[in-house]
Amino acid sequence: MPVEGCVNSGRMGDSAMHKFLAASSAIAILTAAPPALAQEARGGDASVVAEETGSTWVTLGTSAGPVPSPTRSQPANLLIANGKNILVDVGDGAAGQLSHVGIATKDLDALFISHLHWDHTGGLAAVLGLRVQTNASAPLVIYGPPGTQEMVDGLLASMVPGNISGYGVPGASRPDLTGISEVVELRDHDRIEYAGMTVTARKNTHYSFLPGSDLDQLFEALSFRFDLPERSIVYTGDTGPSEAVVELAQEADLLVAEMMDVELTVSMVRDNSPNTPERVLQGIETHLRDHHLLPRDVGELARDAGVSAVVVTHFSGDERPETGHFEYLREIAETYDGPVVIANDMDAF
Repeated sequence: MPVEGCVNSGRMGDSAMHKFLAASSAIAILTAAPPALAQEARGGDASVVAEETGSTWVTLGTSAGPVPSPTRSQPANLLIANGKNILVDVGDGAAGQLSHVGIATKDLDALFISHLHWDHTGGLAAVLGLRVQTNASAPLVIYGPPGTQEMVDGLLASMVPGNISGYGVPGASRPDLTGISEVVELRDHDRIEYAGMTVTARKNTHYSFLPGSDLDQLFEALSFRFDLPERSIVYTGDTGPSEAVVELAQEADLLVAEMMDVELTVSMVRDNSPNTPERVLQGIETHLRDHHLLPRDVGELARDAGVSAVVVTHFSGDERPETGHFEYLREIAETYDGPVVIANDMDAF
């Protein structure tokens, strides 16, 4: 396929030509089958896609937090497998994003939370409240890292005034908020069986608390592996380079990985908050470089784990797909020669 607007005239060295061809191959794969599949899920019933393929992974929200994006929703994903609707992270707006693929909040079965940062949990209050209002028949099972129970308890407490006032009808019954959710906290190496698949959790490097410290014992940021009958999917959540995630992702069919353009993200923070002290900006940049994946990190992770394909999400970078994404794909292709897609909201894989 032609690649438009990417090459200047003139001779390339062998190394440059190799990099260009590798990146061009990644872009060619980007425009192949996955977007067509995504169009089937967008504005329709995602369960239909799951019936045809055995399972489907929908990137409901592909933005990186914390600054809201006008083009991408906050981090959230939908895994439909074995008749179950499973949220994987629940950023702000997740309930509305679900409606675009024909899934009601009352029809959710489970939720996996990678870590407790607000851009990954901000939509949970809405999901729980809407399930109360629409009479969900079973509790939502919430799997998450240590601290998830405390967070859910706080959200339920915040719902009490609305539950008491109800619809303003005297004598109306009140739902039992204690029965709308069930929390299961997971830690590094935990493995559970759910809906015919095996789910494995690994502690990644999104937090860098001093090993053995109180905070290190209290909190973990998790990556998940979903081993389904027909394929395996690994979701990094937020992480920096991590040997544990490489181990988790070995030979996975699909790696759903976060990715950050650090320079551009720091520039966006400067533009949005011009009064931010320089030392704070330096701290933000250190966090982004150490606790998130750069394009080259994604390529190295995919290569070292031997995965079959990569979907990039939690994306913070140049939003010009025709030109801006090319450089990210080129950097990934320097070390990984498999198919790579920078996902948009509502893409299905």
